[in-house]
Amino acid sequence: MSHFWGLLLDSIAMKWAQFLRCLITAETNIMNFFWKSVGSRSLVFLASDSYEQMVMKKDTDYENNVLSFNLQTSDIMPAFPYIAPFSSMVPDACRTVRSFIKGSVDFLSYGASTNFYDVVRKYLDKFLIDVLNEAILYTIHGGNIGVSQAMQIAANIAVLERACDFFLRHAAQLCGVPVRSIERPQAILTAKVVLKTSRDAAFLALLNLVNTKLDEFMALTQNINWTSEEVSQSGNEYINEVIFYLDSLMSTAEQILPLDALYKVGSGALEHISNSIVSAFLSDSVKRFNANAVMSINNDLKMLEAFADERFHTTGLGEFYKDGSFRVCLIEARQLINLLLSSQPENFMNPVIRQKNYSALDYKKVASICEKFKDSPDGLFGSLSTRNQKQSGRKKSMDMLKKRLKDFN
Repeated sequence: MSHFWGLLLDSIAMKWAQFLRCLITAETNIMNFFWKSVGSRSLVFLASDSYEQMVMKKDTDYENNVLSFNLQTSDIMPAFPYIAPFSSMVPDACRTVRSFIKGSVDFLSYGASTNFYDVVRKYLDKFLIDVLNEAILYTIHGGNIGVSQAMQIAANIAVLERACDFFLRHAAQLCGVPVRSIERPQAILTAKVVLKTSRDAAFLALLNLVNTKLDEFMALTQNINWTSEEVSQSGNEYINEVIFYLDSLMSTAEQILPLDALYKVGSGALEHISNSIVSAFLSDSVKRFNANAVMSINNDLKMLEAFADERFHTTGLGEFYKDGSFRVCLIEARQLINLLLSSQPENFMNPVIRQKNYSALDYKKVASICEKFKDSPDGLFGSLSTRNQKQSGRKKSMDMLKKRLKDFN
């Protein structure tokens, strides 16, 4: 008899398991359909976004677009009109995600699941990663955005990362789960980490776009007179264009980006300019240059360093990075100019002096550049050298450096 009941119970258990599997499969299929349906709608607000900072004219706008999703960075109500650091895409995305959470809870509350918070969380993560994040990445890598759009996308993603905490709390509240139970560090959505990676991708795209624009201006170094008979005091053509562009770039970034991101933009741009100045000396189009050309570029670099120092402090970065500066991003170009203008350039071969004064310079680059540094009859090493023994000594030291670099190589 016990054997009969055992078989009966096994049969019932098998049928119940099959029944549950059917319910779970149906639930999954319906959730996937719901997920794709909402997902397709989310692409609309991304495509229509102007990627301009959102302007809120009254407190109700602020409540609907900021407070409703806990996007505020201060408990103090701002003055109006209020310019948000994000574009309209952010509150539109938050409304779509909130609607998705509610729809998921409404559906699952009538399904087979009893503890459906975990299911809601699973599909919420899936929606944020596979739909919202993928759509953002498509925009970033689509090749149709400019510098200001890339900057705004990076700022938007930073806000959406914060919104992930609101989404999780909202899901818990609708599922009847105590909020304190989901406030543990390990309870964060995977989407928050994925969005951080996408923000890095947006910054990379932004820096590439900035560098491309800077390359247009740095191409003007081709117009420099590398064997000039006099020193340009007002700056070469390219440096005025570069500083004007940097001023516009940093002003826009200061309004949109947090300080850490602002530092990345400024330091990335200045480092690229430094590399470009060194590359100008290495260019095949420059066969030779004299001391006047070096001193002209030294004046350009001084203008750039002054701008870097001024912007680092006026933007508040000096308080955030107490031991940092923008000037250090220009170190390779500065050390190269210092070496070329040094009274004893051969000291570059002294390991102690090199580590102290020329640590950013590459041996091979220095060798190639120094080979192009030639005497000019009308230059500093020419007409003045007969009257100034210092210049004669500097020329001898430079010749010695060239020889030792050749031997070293």
